[in-house]
Amino acid sequence: MAGPVVTDRIWTVPNLLSMLRLLGVPLFLWLILGPEADWWALLVLAFAGISDWLDGKIARAWNQASKLGQFLDPAADRLYIFAALLGLVIRGIVPWWLMAILVLRDVLIIGALPLLRHFGYGPLPVNFAGKAATLCLLYSFPLLFVAEYASLVGDVAKIVGWAFALWGTALYWWAGLLYAVQGLRLIGQSRRAERADHEGVKTGDPDSDEGHGRFTERDDSTAPATVDGKSGAAPEGPERPGRQDRDGNGS
Repeated sequence: MAGPVVTDRIWTVPNLLSMLRLLGVPLFLWLILGPEADWWALLVLAFAGISDWLDGKIARAWNQASKLGQFLDPAADRLYIFAALLGLVIRGIVPWWLMAILVLRDVLIIGALPLLRHFGYGPLPVNFAGKAATLCLLYSFPLLFVAEYASLVGDVAKIVGWAFALWGTALYWWAGLLYAVQGLRLIGQSRRAERADHEGVKTGDPDSDEGHGRFTERDDSTAPATVDGKSGAAPEGPERPGRQDRDGNGS
């Protein structure tokens, strides 16, 4: 079954929800660092989670998937993770090394993008491990805030919150490893295609490049499957599908 059509539209209902979710990031951070109004901060986080789910449903139902949405959706998730971690570290609820481990993984992923672009690929699609990791982390942070309150509920929240945080961190890095393997495989295919083209030119065989080349090689069925059932990573340009994880609106 084909995925939803991705357009260049900006003013769609899913995109407006994503923009509102992004505007909530500084409010969330101020609530937990300024007045330390944790319950209000948790309401903002709850709104972010609900809107994240809702914009996907709307994008799929109303055919409003867009390239902007593919960027805004994962950006909002990562910003909420960073904001929550920063607040937890500053208030001494979690150690700084947890934030360092999570941020380091994102730095490595971002640092690999120029290499992928050099071989003609865009960002790799979000895999299941990455989605599961994000979900675990977004569950853990509210629980860790609640754990600061001395009560039976706080004690239970601390145990469950740390369980989600540790599982989420492990899955976050496992997803990064999967991205690395997929990226190396795609780069290897591109280099083999380039060598085949070069050898064909040297031998002067007019049929030597048939079925080869940088872009025909990437459509090979052996390329790693993406979340929307297509092979290989998303090529650069207007046809790049981008993130199609939860809803086709863009992670």
